[in-house]
Amino acid sequence: MIRNATDADAPAICAIYNHYVADTVVTFEEQPVTTTEMRSRMTAVLERLPWLVLEHDDAITGYAYASPWKSRAGYRFTVESSIYLAPAYAGRGFGSALYASLLENLRARNIHCVIGGASLPNPASAALHEKLGFAKVAHFRENGFKFGRWIDVAYWHLLL
Repeated sequence: MIRNATDADAPAICAIYNHYVADTVVTFEEQPVTTTEMRSRMTAVLERLPWLVLEHDDAITGYAYASPWKSRAGYRFTVESSIYLAPAYAGRGFGSALYASLLENLRARNIHCVIGGASLPNPASAALHEKLGFAKVAHFRENGFKFGRWIDVAYWHLLL
């Protein structure tokens, strides 16, 4: 089941996200996020944009949200998308369903452009974006740093 996130989902969202903080270069955040901080981030997004959770077996197993691309008024129809799954649920089609739901929600809000980014290499994220119709539009070399090494980042773009 995919539904809108609530404050009560913040601990489960933190558990999923903090795995990626501690063990991967999927995010360049380096310190675990507290539940209070995650609730604050959710509140900031939910003022205008969707934050969705995926429930499976009575647990939050993933989440996706959109945030403003830039703060200037002319960018108000462009968002950056993010999606995270609990590791045990990757590769089972849950990410595609969750991301597709996010895109439909954004269409309903008259969002025109969605930008998704990923640290590289990340074949699963690249495949997900391209499966959903995104086109790769940028590849930045060595613009992130984590775990003592430089990391490339790519961006995909979808017009709704």
